[in-house]
Order: sequence, then structure tokens, then C-alpha cells
Amino acid sequence: MDRRSFLKWLLSMMAVATAGTWSFLRFGQPDRGAQGPAPTASASATPSPSPTPATPSPTPSKAPSPTPQGSGNLLLSFFLLSDLHVSLYEPSTVEKLKLALADVSEFDPKIEAIVLGGDLTDFGTDNEYSLLRKTLNGYKLPPMYGNMGNHDFYDIWINKDGAFSTDTMPNGKTDAMARARFNKFIGYKDKAYADVTINGVHLMMLSQESYVQERADVGEGAWYTDEQLEWFKKTIAPHKDGSPALVFIHQPLPAVGSDGRTHQLIRANAFRDIVRPYPNVFVFSGHTHRNFIGENHYVMHENFHWFNNASVGRTRGAGSLPNPDGSASQGASRQFAQGMFIQVYERQIVVRGREFTTREWIEGSNWTVPLKA
Repeated sequence: MDRRSFLKWLLSMMAVATAGTWSFLRFGQPDRGAQGPAPTASASATPSPSPTPATPSPTPSKAPSPTPQGSGNLLLSFFLLSDLHVSLYEPSTVEKLKLALADVSEFDPKIEAIVLGGDLTDFGTDNEYSLLRKTLNGYKLPPMYGNMGNHDFYDIWINKDGAFSTDTMPNGKTDAMARARFNKFIGYKDKAYADVTINGVHLMMLSQESYVQERADVGEGAWYTDEQLEWFKKTIAPHKDGSPALVFIHQPLPAVGSDGRTHQLIRANAFRDIVRPYPNVFVFSGHTHRNFIGENHYVMHENFHWFNNASVGRTRGAGSLPNPDGSASQGASRQFAQGMFIQVYERQIVVRGREFTTREWIEGSNWTVPLKA
């Protein structure tokens, strides 16, 4: 099987695996939310090294930023950028990322952090991480954090000649090598998961730890070890005081009460057991590449709030790019690049979907969630 055939098969399997998970989301009721200005951030953990500033690439006209009042003081404003899929073989992934970074770097209110929500690269190779770093270095960006997705382990499919080869997998590579490349890029020490507190707001990045080289049974699912789950249990414990706990995963959760399979969080019941005691847990996933346009991305899952992000590099769907005067175009097919803007206030959290190709908010993708007292 060649590279193109494999990816085509993988995408079809992902569509089947995630369709059932998300079909019920149409019953969710998004609440049209509000944003406000942001204060200066100060992180309590060491983030990925800040990229070297440079002149951004040309971008579309900047849309005005939101200014409505929130509930209580605004504590933190940041972006979740999922599924970048930076690829040497697909230049459009880099161009879409540049559009996102140009928007984020010039954003008003100022963005205080970026979370990279898995699948930073398409194959997890050194060359792709180098390309990603070079791209990030073209913009003045806030501190970055992140977690791994299944694609960040894909170097095992590449043979010594640089060709895609399923027959010779793992081609002398290991999952441990993939974790080491990710940790080196993001700035973590020895684990692919981490937490950080910014302005009193606690972010926890959980991460897939193994792929098929170490555990053939996981497929494209996210396997969390006992060690990571124990770390998560201890790390989230202070939130019994009711403070918001923001948790980032890559693969989505399966139906309530069940463990996951390929393309899902596998040890889902253990995950739910850990978050169940806490009143204000917000979980953010990616992986599905679902478009914010026409699809709901928020649901209450048991007792916690669950948001599913779109993709910067490969959001699904197609349409027509508008003409410069705003009229409908009959020409080029539209390319989507979407992400999630998150603001944490003292008494509520506001989430909005953003289209980076036009620097616009996406209608219907606005949620305001009051914190439980």
C-alpha cells in the first residue's frame, strides 16, 4: 500500500469510527457567547521556546475582534489549534497554518497562550518538525503547549529510503523515538503530557503515549498508561474547590459508559472516573477534522463539558471563496482552516469557532458556559 492509498483508507476509517460518536451532538444547544479584552499572561510551567519574530506572510483583511462583556474579570485568552498536519508533501498545510498564525499573532485582545491539540505533523519526522518550527519562527507568538496525536507517531511507516512502506513497518523506528521528537519540539522533559497554570487557570494536556509499534491493538486510538492516568488523578485533585479544569485530549471520547476503540480515547471509563468528582471540567478534543459550519461541537458528556475542535490543516468540507467585494464566487474551491478561541472568566468560559482564511467568527459556533458555584 502506498502513502496516498494508506491515507485515503485511514480517513475513511476515521469517518466511520467518529460518525457514531458525534451524531448525537446535533441535540446540543450552543449558547451564543461573548468575549472581552485580555490581561497579560504569566505561565507557571516552562512552555515550548518562543519562536523568533519575523514578518508574517500576507493575509486577508483583519476582521474586528469581539468586545462584549463577560461574567467577572477575564483571566485568560488563548487559542486551541488542532490537527495542523504539517507535511512536506502537502504545501497547503503550511499555508493554512501561516494564515492561522498571522491571525493569532495580530489578534486583539492579545493571545496569552496557544495549545497545539495533536497531529502537529503528518508523519512525525524530524524534517516535518523542522518545517513546523521554521513556520512558527516567522511570527511573534505567545507560549505554546501541546499533546501528541496518532499522526505524530507515523514515522514508523517510512523506510530508510524515505518511501512509505507498510510491509517493512516499523522500518527500524520506535514509538519511543516519536515521543522523544515531540518532547524535544514542544519543550517537555521525559513525558508527552504536562500541565501549566496561567493567570490562575489550570491547563492539562493529556497525550497518546503508544502507537502500533508498541501496542498493535490500539490502532489509531489514544492509549493512556496507568502512570499517566495516576498523574492526571493527582494533577486534577485541587479542582475540588470548583475552579475550572481545562483538559486537552486528541482523539474523541466514545459513547457514555463505554471504552473506546480505534480513533477514540481507549481508556475512556478510567478517564471519566477521574473527572467525575469535579464540578467544572472542560474537555477539548480534535482528530475528527469536523467543520464548525453546520455542525455542533459542544455537548455535556456525563457531568463535564466536551468541545470538539476543527482542524487547521485539514478541516472537512469545500465551498467557494468570496470575491473581494464579498459577493459569491464561481471560481476557486474554498479551503478551510479553523480553530477554537477560548476565554476563561471568573464565572464563565466562552468558546468560539474561528475561520482563519477570512479572519472571521463562525456563525453558530459560540458557547458561553457558566461555572457551577
